[in-house]
Amino acid sequence: MAAPDPGLAPFTAPAVDPHKGSIAAKQDGEIILDDERPVAPDQFDERFETGKYELWAYYAYYIGNNGLTLFNFAPTAAQNLLYQYAELIGGANNDIVHFAGADRTINSVVLLCNGMAFAIQIVIFLILGSYADFGTFRPNILIVLSIVAFAIGFAWLGVHTEEKWQTGLGLYIVGLIAYQLCLTYWTAAFPGLARNTREMRQSAQAFEEGSITRDQYDFADSMKRNELSNVAFYIQSLGEIVILAIIVGVLFGLDVNASVANNNWGLSVLIAYATGCWVLLALPWFFLEKRRPGQDPGMNIVIAGFWQLRSAVTQIWQLRQSLFYLIGYFLLGDSLNTTVTVIATLQNSIVAYNTLQLTYLLLVGIATQAIGIWTFWHIQKRYRLSTKTMFNAIAVGIILLDGWGMIGIWTTKFGFHNLWEVWVYQVFYGLFVCPWYSYSQTMISEVTPRGKEFLFFSLFSIIGKTSSFIGPLVSSAIIDASPSKNNSTPFYFLFGLSLASFLFLLFFVDLKKSRIEQQAFLEREAEKKKRLRPDGMSK
Repeated sequence: MAAPDPGLAPFTAPAVDPHKGSIAAKQDGEIILDDERPVAPDQFDERFETGKYELWAYYAYYIGNNGLTLFNFAPTAAQNLLYQYAELIGGANNDIVHFAGADRTINSVVLLCNGMAFAIQIVIFLILGSYADFGTFRPNILIVLSIVAFAIGFAWLGVHTEEKWQTGLGLYIVGLIAYQLCLTYWTAAFPGLARNTREMRQSAQAFEEGSITRDQYDFADSMKRNELSNVAFYIQSLGEIVILAIIVGVLFGLDVNASVANNNWGLSVLIAYATGCWVLLALPWFFLEKRRPGQDPGMNIVIAGFWQLRSAVTQIWQLRQSLFYLIGYFLLGDSLNTTVTVIATLQNSIVAYNTLQLTYLLLVGIATQAIGIWTFWHIQKRYRLSTKTMFNAIAVGIILLDGWGMIGIWTTKFGFHNLWEVWVYQVFYGLFVCPWYSYSQTMISEVTPRGKEFLFFSLFSIIGKTSSFIGPLVSSAIIDASPSKNNSTPFYFLFGLSLASFLFLLFFVDLKKSRIEQQAFLEREAEKKKRLRPDGMSK
């Protein structure tokens, strides 16, 4: 199959299904095509075909960037130092510290730091997102961001005493930013990998030969993206179990139960150790990723970045299904991100920040996560279910989680107040909620025009971070406003938000309509670029 122009992404789709064939004759000014047949949306260059080693390098990066460093242990370490500082200044039962100009509970401070981190991410995504689809330099963005994350992970070796609680909160905020940025730009590569596989090349040939329909081709494309996303998550879960098992041995070696100081030092060592694993597992992807050409900007690249961002923001109103998913993603992502943070703060208090106990809980959570994602993917593959069907099932799990937390507002018998509940939570979360992190990303790729992956993933990340910024701040304010400073009161807000977002996504998002809208979007953009070229010609 002929390769596309080198300046265009090999997975960029034409706006409409063109036809190819030789010109047989002209009759009354009309061109008659011989052997007329459709061209598949994905055109292939054999140099950029996804190879086995490249794909495993992609999976390996995710094993390294598993969240143990800056998403799990670092927030726990920061909250632990904050808790010890509160004890130091106010006694054993003190839960109040002065932070950001006001007296706040520890949970309120953690939620506020979350909100600050996500707000900063919005600005960074606005700057980087619109340029990541151009040229061949986009892998460098992930490399630089990863190096920053590595530095933060190792920096925790110097922060493990209560007087450094402010430094700990600073590392917590910057670490969350680095982790989320790395995860987003790694994730945005998977549609291009999927669409350059040998299987998709064969599907494209079958479509052009007329042996499968466009709907069948689109379904094959969707399933291949689901496969890569789910397999990556499944392999990451298995790899994370191995890392956690080694961590248990490290904890016993450090004797973390012997004293508070040992426990503090254990948390810092774990963050550094997991960071070291991330470095080793990330290196293959840095070297083996094929630098597939991005979009042809059609103009000066500095201007093109702002033009593309403006184009996407203004035209997304015409991508109605993309907009609807954006709204639902905003609401449900807000609920889930805040729910996880609220439950984590309650869990940390229940287990008294015991590093060994937290590691055991993570082991259970990750093991059930592997089972959950494997089960979801095999059910989808066996019954040929759509991405949206799987996504809706996960949304129901989130609603049930918030409903259970809401019970804890009125009673201490249930609702994340007891040790047995955090064990059950890890199992339920792993089996029924963790697949969100795979299927929500595949849903983004479903509503993203081909060739616009990094831009649209950035836009969705901006929305996700905005939601994560608002949710923690609202929850923090709810806790502070409650007469008894009840840490369970945010579940009122979270349950309602989860239910409303599920119903919105269920009734308003149609992926088949989205594909039609994406074609029209690409057609309009191609025409605008043609008019903007000095010679008036398209490349």
